[in-house]
Amino acid sequence: MTPQEVRQAVSDIIADIAVDDDVTSINDATPLRDQLDLDSMDFLDIVMELKKRHKVEVPQEDYGQLASMDSCVEYLTPKFQ
Repeated sequence: MTPQEVRQAVSDIIADIAVDDDVTSINDATPLRDQLDLDSMDFLDIVMELKKRHKVEVPQEDYGQLASMDSCVEYLTPKFQ
């Protein structure tokens, strides 16, 4: 997948989890928790959906890599190959 496709996949997951938030206005450099109403359970749901939908595993020690959209795309793009 291209970085743009990975971004779209992550955005789709976030949109399904944070249904009250507008994911179209996400600033890619700003931490997602600062922009969206995500709690720790929502974050775990995102990680689980990555595994369920795309067979991408994110070890707990790498959760910090998913802080912003930029870091998500950078971390996940090689895993989608």
